[in-house]
Amino acid sequence: MICVGIDVAKDKHDCFILNSEGAVLADVFTIPNNLEGFHTLLNKLRSCSTPQDSIKVGLEATGHYSCNILGFLLDNGLATYVLNPLRTNLYRKSLSLRKTKTDRVDARTIAAMLLSDAGLKPYTDIAYHNEELKSLTRYRFDKVKERAKLKTSISFEPSIFLPPSFFLGLDF
Repeated sequence: MICVGIDVAKDKHDCFILNSEGAVLADVFTIPNNLEGFHTLLNKLRSCSTPQDSIKVGLEATGHYSCNILGFLLDNGLATYVLNPLRTNLYRKSLSLRKTKTDRVDARTIAAMLLSDAGLKPYTDIAYHNEELKSLTRYRFDKVKERAKLKTSISFEPSIFLPPSFFLGLDF
């Protein structure tokens, strides 16, 4: 089994690869947060593993920064785990008394956490689509709310815009 820890950031991701015995297959390396960087990670994974190896990829839940790489990993059929940052922070503190927290250390911690398999469940394709749907629903709700505000802010005085002959015979 191969465990990959990814510390997600806005512009770059730090990655670390371990095997099931705890041996380091690839020390911490950085990839850009774009398709080219994702392919670099995939090529590195292929060079470190054999076809019979199962690959676990873990990353922290960082909102919209992790959406692109998460979708890429799921599209390529990799078992992906989205971890709670609080849980990884507590796990990191349990491993060492030092108060070091860097992107490199976080990538190592995530990989070690996957290796320990502390009751983690893989992120499914369905969960990814549910998150996308939830995001779209929130966006639509905000736009409907914005439209309602605009409608109430416009004061329409019909007598200003319409000639008096228009109002003949109408009941108000």
